[in-house]
Amino acid sequence: MRGGLGSIRVRTTVAAVIVVGVALSLASVAMVTGLMRSLRGQVTATALSKADSLAQELESGILLEDLVLGDPNDDEEFVQIVNAGGVVLGSSPNVSGWGPIELIRPGTTRIVDARSPPDVEPLDDPFLLVASDVGGAGGIDRVIVGRNLETVEEGRSTLTIELVIIMPLLLLVVGLVTWLVTARALSPVDAIRAEVDAISTRDLHRRVPDPPGDDEISRLAGTMNRMLERLEAGQHRARRFVSDASHELRSPVAAIRQFAEVALAHPERTAVGELAEVVLEEDARLQRLVEDLLLLTRIDEGTIPHPTGAVDLDDLLLEDAARLRASTDLKIDVRSVSAGRVIGDAEQLERLIRNLTDNASRHARGMVRLSLREVDGRTILCVDDDGIGVDPAEREHIFQRFVRLDDARDRDSGGSGLGLAIVREVATFHGGSVRILDNDLGGTRFEVDLPAQPD
Repeated sequence: MRGGLGSIRVRTTVAAVIVVGVALSLASVAMVTGLMRSLRGQVTATALSKADSLAQELESGILLEDLVLGDPNDDEEFVQIVNAGGVVLGSSPNVSGWGPIELIRPGTTRIVDARSPPDVEPLDDPFLLVASDVGGAGGIDRVIVGRNLETVEEGRSTLTIELVIIMPLLLLVVGLVTWLVTARALSPVDAIRAEVDAISTRDLHRRVPDPPGDDEISRLAGTMNRMLERLEAGQHRARRFVSDASHELRSPVAAIRQFAEVALAHPERTAVGELAEVVLEEDARLQRLVEDLLLLTRIDEGTIPHPTGAVDLDDLLLEDAARLRASTDLKIDVRSVSAGRVIGDAEQLERLIRNLTDNASRHARGMVRLSLREVDGRTILCVDDDGIGVDPAEREHIFQRFVRLDDARDRDSGGSGLGLAIVREVATFHGGSVRILDNDLGGTRFEVDLPAQPD
């Protein structure tokens, strides 16, 4: 009984035995009741047949003394013939001399048991009494016939004893079969449990046994294996994320330290302003990287509250276009920016737009084009550049964290590798999506599809 009463195997077996036991008990009661009703009906029919036969003979004119009413040694049946006053005019030899045992009306039945007088032989067993109307022929009112119910009681007792013997055996068989079938059915679960118990964070490549078939246990095994695949992939992403983040953080720290060491070693050659400028620039890079990592972590953990405010994307686009004009020599085209409003977080959407425009400005040769429109309840935001474009095979890969398609370029022009990852996460958080397309400028289009604010 491994696992005690909490074991599914034990509980299933106990439940099966209880259910079958209750069903067998109800069936047994129904069988015994049906058998007694059937046997008693046969006794009643036999007694009525005898009573009707005697009544017909008396009505036909046969004298009472000429009738054969019974055998002196017969303990299965007796006959009494009575008049309207209840006086016994004739009886079978086994009740000769007795008064009326029970004056019952014709068409009714009555059971007389050993406790009913006379409590002597041959009436030491229950008898079923019936009566037939004679109609007053020869002063006779009715014929009363009694039949012994011993056969009914014997049949009931025999069936009850058989059921008492058979039922425990049947319950034993049911319990044993249920125990074995449940054990066989749950054996894959034990194997799955043992394998899962042995899997640690270093063994996420392992998989639980997948039993054949398409039952619940097989689907459970498939679900657990898919879960292990997700955990393994998540672990790989986390390790890669930590490694990349460490590398990104080390670069500005190393730059600050290098300039500081040079300044300490050769103070006469180092200008305070130059050192401060380097430290400030690298510190800003560190701050941007930490903020990006924090935003991605909050989105991953689901700790950012769901936005409920209305945001005018056209205002954010036009503000960012003004920033680009002031900081770059590129031509910024905003002629296709129309009104567009969504439900969202203005700060996050501003970050999305800035990351897209910064990416476009890094790769554009001379133009960045911004557009915004609403179509069928969706707000479509596009950022186009006239750069060299993105290989279709790399368009999905580019949204992964710390990914740069050109690893050789410096970090000043390449960014941290988190900008486009943040774009996708913010778009998804707002119920939208982002994709990369070709454009008529020969470069790349980033298209963000967001649900528009309901009217």
